[in-house]
Amino acid sequence: MTEEEYSQERKRMVVEQIASRGLRDPRLLAVMEAVPRHRFVPLDHLNWAYADGPLPIGFGQTISQPYIVAFMTDALHLIGSERVLEVGTGSGYQAAILGQLAAEVHTIEFIPELSAQAEKVLQELGFTNIHIHSGDGSLGWLEAAPYDSILVAAAAPRLPQPLMDQLAEGGRIILPVGSRGFQQLEIWERRGKKFKHEASIPVAFVPLRGEHGWR
Repeated sequence: MTEEEYSQERKRMVVEQIASRGLRDPRLLAVMEAVPRHRFVPLDHLNWAYADGPLPIGFGQTISQPYIVAFMTDALHLIGSERVLEVGTGSGYQAAILGQLAAEVHTIEFIPELSAQAEKVLQELGFTNIHIHSGDGSLGWLEAAPYDSILVAAAAPRLPQPLMDQLAEGGRIILPVGSRGFQQLEIWERRGKKFKHEASIPVAFVPLRGEHGWR
């Protein structure tokens, strides 16, 4: 496919998969239409780069369904000035979306090979505000804390305490919580020393690895 054909696929994706499901923030829709998802998809899956579902990216990991990427991003209520932490870099696509909507993104990947591949693609696309780290994302990334927003792109048995500790006042965390095969997205918000949270839509993510994830 040509770049123009990919562009048309992105426009269709935004209209049919995202806006039609109730996500209407103009900034979010513009970014979802602009970021080339096909650059983050393995070559043997390019024909499905803009399909309504997740795709394998190797090492037992996936690139999330476009709607889920949009939904989780929308739940953070980004206005453009935030420092964001992403746990689970994967392909780098979610980080690219966040990088267009926030001031600074730190993203952590447990699998070094995926981290290196994501960094390569993000650099080729010209992102300079996304910092990629390899390590245990369930511990957060203390060096750049606190964070205004935290997005966890892997299923946790519960919200890891280090992520709560690294969230700034008024900040929001979104993550899938539940069993290895089925979870609900939870949205947490910090108010002083207290947190309030709500359960959102059902999802199915790969397990979070690390000290506060699944062993």
